[in-house]
Amino acid sequence: MEETLASPKMAEINLINNLEKISSEIPDRILKLEGFISKANHKEQLEIIIFKGFSSSTTHPIEIDLEKKVIEFSYTITNFKLYKAPLKETKDKFIRENQDSVFFLNKKNWI
Repeated sequence: MEETLASPKMAEINLINNLEKISSEIPDRILKLEGFISKANHKEQLEIIIFKGFSSSTTHPIEIDLEKKVIEFSYTITNFKLYKAPLKETKDKFIRENQDSVFFLNKKNWI
């Protein structure tokens, strides 16, 4: 039997939290999550950066309470990009990207 999470909200909380845990163990990696927030009749670009175990959004306010959703609105993550830290203005340190939300839950994919 396949295990399911209690709700979509828990899935979102667990995804971000699990990525933060992996990030804290691999401090020379930056994971950028790209997607959108659904509001009324439009979509807004969403970008979340995970570095050294912490999430930060470059496009929207972010919640730091582990019991709450990271972003208060309904959102969808469509792409994940991994970089080697530190980032430099003159040299992009891109490693890989994937659209699968569970790909980077495997720590081996951060190397």
